[in-house]
Amino acid sequence: MPDRVVQEFPLFPLGLVALPLEFIPLHIFEERFKTMIDECLERETEFGIVWASDEGTRQTGCAMRITRVLERMEDGRLNILTQGTRPFRVIEEVDHLPYPAATVEFLHDKEEVADPGTAESAREAYAVLVEQATDSPPEPDELAAMSAYAMAATVDFGLDAKQGLLDLRSENARLRLVGRLFRAATKRLEFIEKAQVRARSNGKVRFG
Repeated sequence: MPDRVVQEFPLFPLGLVALPLEFIPLHIFEERFKTMIDECLERETEFGIVWASDEGTRQTGCAMRITRVLERMEDGRLNILTQGTRPFRVIEEVDHLPYPAATVEFLHDKEEVADPGTAESAREAYAVLVEQATDSPPEPDELAAMSAYAMAATVDFGLDAKQGLLDLRSENARLRLVGRLFRAATKRLEFIEKAQVRARSNGKVRFG
């Protein structure tokens, strides 16, 4: 098990929120971040994404592992694919490295009894959304094994909602939140589809 507190953990402040299990492609072009990513590749270590919002950089972020280097350009720029691994909290920023870094604490969920009803409700809401968006329902076995993070990692939520998920230390609470988010997204999809039908018919409902 990795140490719970890690010093000099590389940080990548970005205008996005990453979740555990979510795949995030990144284009690396600033010198400081090229240095950071090269060190992570050499050492096979993680770095952290933290949301740099209008209100400031958030304290809870998500550690990322580099799954693949998609492209390396002659000037050192990189296109990489990363995947979220685990949430962390920034304890104290450090400024003696050539890239942003901090002492961080990796976060664990509180001990609780799993709520099967909450999980089932969230997965049902997710299945409805996926089928409406893709015309293909998720595989039952895969769906039954999906956590709140696993489901949320495949849906493009707003940044505030994703940060809210990352801040929660309870799987039951995350499942309740994603269930609400999935149902809200389904309603938005239904509204968009109805609006598109109205637009195609110039506002008139067509019969036959």
